[in-house]
Amino acid sequence: MIRELKTLVAVAREGTFAAAGDKIGLTQAAVSAQMQRLETELGLTLFDRSGRSASLNRTGVQILTQAQELIRMYNCLGSTPVGSPVNVLVSVGAIASLQRSLLPDALTRFHRQNPETRSRVIPGLSMELVNLVDAGEIDMAAIIRPPFSLHSDLRWTTLASEPFRLLVPRSAPEEDWVELLANRPFIRYDRTSFGGRLVDRFLRSMHFSVQEVCEVDELEAIARLVANGLGVALVPEVATHRRWPAAVRAIDLGDHTFHRDVGLVHRPRGSLTEPAQSLVDLLVDLH
Repeated sequence: MIRELKTLVAVAREGTFAAAGDKIGLTQAAVSAQMQRLETELGLTLFDRSGRSASLNRTGVQILTQAQELIRMYNCLGSTPVGSPVNVLVSVGAIASLQRSLLPDALTRFHRQNPETRSRVIPGLSMELVNLVDAGEIDMAAIIRPPFSLHSDLRWTTLASEPFRLLVPRSAPEEDWVELLANRPFIRYDRTSFGGRLVDRFLRSMHFSVQEVCEVDELEAIARLVANGLGVALVPEVATHRRWPAAVRAIDLGDHTFHRDVGLVHRPRGSLTEPAQSLVDLLVDLH
């Protein structure tokens, strides 16, 4: 049955029998036959079928969660000494800034409440981590809110809304922020990140033509470059920057302030293991 369960996971990830077959090297007919055999063995209907399409029903979603856990346990056979407890692994993706500000306290409390559960933090960019959650390879991701709608089987939970500030060297004159942004070299927040896209959208909406000097993804590196006097930057005021470096000054954008939402992408409550849902709840409670 493990083979059929693995095919079920592939169908859930790829969305159709045909796409799942392409992914795992089976024909659409073979995938369909495996799913029918699985339903017969379980005595359950896992799919809502309409014409040539088939989608997991509520029972199918529940079985999918159990199947993922069974496959994980199957893959771990022989790797755990006899008599040792089998630890549930909770996998969390996180962008760099949220690893520092969001996760440490939540993970500490989580492991005190769940001493026999392991966790793994996977670093990455927001887009990469959304894809990992969507593929079922990680349980959740702490990221910047995507600028697009999530798939129907994913959920977004906002944890904080961080305002963008204009970061300038402490020695910069007390000028209007518009003048500073227009006349100083500009250090750009990487446009491939969700936060960088917000900056790019803001600049275009305000019709700013900036004197770009470099483009960087890491917020602490941007702050350091501003402190060194290289230029100015638009960056979010994250938890780790509530106290800015002494050599920089953060200027409020007033009515033009824009924000980035940070939070969690995860599957619905019924699709998560109990420890994974416990971590989601802790992260929400702490923020």
